[in-house]
Amino acid sequence: MEATADSVRQEARDWIEQNFDPQLSLRAWLERLADSGWAQPRWPAEWYGRGLPPDLAALTYAEFNRVDAPGPPAGLGIMLAAPTIIANASDDLKRQFVRAVLVGDHAWCQLFSEPGAGSDLAGLQTRAERDGDEFVVNGQKVWTSGGPVADYGMLLARTDPDVPKHRGISYFAFPMNQPGVEVRPLIQMTGDSGFSEVFLSDARVPASAIIGQLNGGWAVALSTLSFERTSLGSETGLGFRLTAPGGSRFAEQQEASVGEFIADAKANARSFGIGGMAMTAGGITPLVRLARELGRDSDPVVRQELVRLYTLASANGWNGQRARAALRAGGRAGPEASLGKLMASRIGRQWRDTASLIAGPRGMLAGGDGPLGGRLASQALATPGPSIYGGSDQIQRNIVGERVLGLPREPDPSRTLPFRELKVGTQAPAAAEES
Repeated sequence: MEATADSVRQEARDWIEQNFDPQLSLRAWLERLADSGWAQPRWPAEWYGRGLPPDLAALTYAEFNRVDAPGPPAGLGIMLAAPTIIANASDDLKRQFVRAVLVGDHAWCQLFSEPGAGSDLAGLQTRAERDGDEFVVNGQKVWTSGGPVADYGMLLARTDPDVPKHRGISYFAFPMNQPGVEVRPLIQMTGDSGFSEVFLSDARVPASAIIGQLNGGWAVALSTLSFERTSLGSETGLGFRLTAPGGSRFAEQQEASVGEFIADAKANARSFGIGGMAMTAGGITPLVRLARELGRDSDPVVRQELVRLYTLASANGWNGQRARAALRAGGRAGPEASLGKLMASRIGRQWRDTASLIAGPRGMLAGGDGPLGGRLASQALATPGPSIYGGSDQIQRNIVGERVLGLPREPDPSRTLPFRELKVGTQAPAAAEES
């Protein structure tokens, strides 16, 4: 029988009633949730999901949130690694990694960008050389989210420099906790260190850990980037409200009971999260309250900018619905993902500008006495980030121009030359030598 909104909602509700127990350890709860298929109901049924379309999956999350049931660990494992593995890896790797993400055994990071290979990701120079049943990896990665706590990394490395740059790359499930891996946090202007640079010196990865085919990593990377753009450019709030800690470094925290975890999460929760909320039409709510508190709610310019923010966020929500409809019809995320990613950075800038207009000079106060508890100032500093990470705005515009509008690609002779012959990154001659 075909699933309907009512049947899915009732099935989730019945399962929760029979299985949710605040006395369970958080670990035991995550295992029960993963094996039921409700942890990620959009995933295939054979790989710890229920094969539900996104709109029906959202209904199940609402049922779990109704009782504050914690979901699996948030982060790149759920968002990128597991979907990529499900779509591209061998069954052995799926068995090794998919459930481990859901129960919090493994935290993941993304080892893609390099100092000389950001927008031109296919120009990466980290190399992996075969040594028996392993590859020896040397190189440097940068802008790595979650690097200090990751157990595994989604590693792109060059395994054949004698073919064109897109064809000699392999994609590895790379173990981070080993000699030869050095993670250095990068301090951002917000004071946070959400990113790191990673140095790889004779580190090792099993040949069996290749996701996809040897030298076929570019196609796998494109699927990861598609998942990333879809996630970064979509509406938030469709998943679990509370998510458990994940990764080997947080194993001890999973020994607490579910009830203790929920109580602690509520005690430490903020009244709202600006970064995620700004993406949705609900992001206008704290700014309307702030405008009223500061007597700016009757200012026609303030009102106009608030409506502009609401309009942009609503339009992005409809774009997300269109993407989900395409997925339900058996397609893949297409231009909607890039449009959503572009809109995400546009909405973030609109939120910042509107908030700054309302708050005036007060908006620079980052302490607890600042507007929105100082979070307005921190969000203003963080706003440029979304236009860069996950594929810059310029990259997204190129994708839309080429794949939607049918504009010709820019000439790129490097696509047909062996990588070894390219003058990219550290292979390029130094400025002094050129002069």
